[in-house]
Amino acid sequence: MAPRKKPDEPGKIIAENRKARYNFAIEDTFEAGLMLTGTEVKSLRTGKANIAESYVSFEDGELWLINCHIPEYLQANRFNHEPRRRRKLLMSAREIVRLSQSIARDGMTVVPLKLYFTARGLAKLQIALAKGKKVHDKRQTEKNRDWNREKGRLLRDRG
Repeated sequence: MAPRKKPDEPGKIIAENRKARYNFAIEDTFEAGLMLTGTEVKSLRTGKANIAESYVSFEDGELWLINCHIPEYLQANRFNHEPRRRRKLLMSAREIVRLSQSIARDGMTVVPLKLYFTARGLAKLQIALAKGKKVHDKRQTEKNRDWNREKGRLLRDRG
């Protein structure tokens, strides 16, 4: 039996942290599983999660997703979950050690980028090892984005 290839593109994107690429210089990206309850998964299937204000914390050899908002599932009544509870991230031990060393040694941070479902229906979180940008770096990013947009307009109008 041939090994299965991982799909390059994630499946259905539930939530995206678009400000992360503006505020941080992304060094490396990883895929992490999430430890969720049943009502959290059902709520994610409706596509109403928010990871804009969330962050990843390293505690006692484990990674935790903190401040991620997954709204309550309306049909769950008393068995519902708390919307902003801490959720454990599932990764291999080698990757966790690598991330913790980068955080401690290089002063980097771990930022959540996307929350999505895979082709098999599993909820995954794409996280990035990143370094915070200074104000002048953010200005340069904005200048490059504006120039690329203008360049695209010029090429489209000429061609």
